[in-house]
Amino acid sequence: MTARPGTLEVIAGPMFSGKSEELIRRVRRAQIGRQRVQVFSHALDTRYGENQVRSHDGGALASIPVASSADLEAHVDPQAELIAVDEVQFMDEGIARVAEGLVARGVRVVLAGLDTDFRGEPFGPMPRLLAQADRVTKLEAVCMVCGGPAQRTQRLVEGRPAPYDAPVIQVGAREAYEARCRLHHEVPGRP
Repeated sequence: MTARPGTLEVIAGPMFSGKSEELIRRVRRAQIGRQRVQVFSHALDTRYGENQVRSHDGGALASIPVASSADLEAHVDPQAELIAVDEVQFMDEGIARVAEGLVARGVRVVLAGLDTDFRGEPFGPMPRLLAQADRVTKLEAVCMVCGGPAQRTQRLVEGRPAPYDAPVIQVGAREAYEARCRLHHEVPGRP
């Protein structure tokens, strides 16, 4: 038995909904509480430079870039009380096992990522992580078409919605993506 219970917290939503901002907020609160914290980011996400988690509003934390769940597991500090991972949708399915192992050791695990891809379909390991989570925070953005609540990420190619057969993974920010509501989310060529 561990001295404290571990928890798995998942922060999900579309781009521009504040996922990284919320992850940063939780990490900073843990740091204020003098907890030993480790922050990881996926090595694919270099939009704001390497070795940091950064929100679109400018908040930032130093992070360890990793390319896989095994890479993350190899870098875990055994004394860490909180492990945070941003852009977890890019991780392989092994992240669910790694997260569960950390929780079993009494670690608070906070994961943030897109729950759906630009097609509106489940993204990577997110469905399993959401099912395993003790706490889920589902965030919304603002639809760039109507101003209403946005639950989807719209990829744009030359200002137009990306077709269904476009590659699922394309790292980008405001130049390639918009938040959209269900009504205004478009995926040309969807089967």
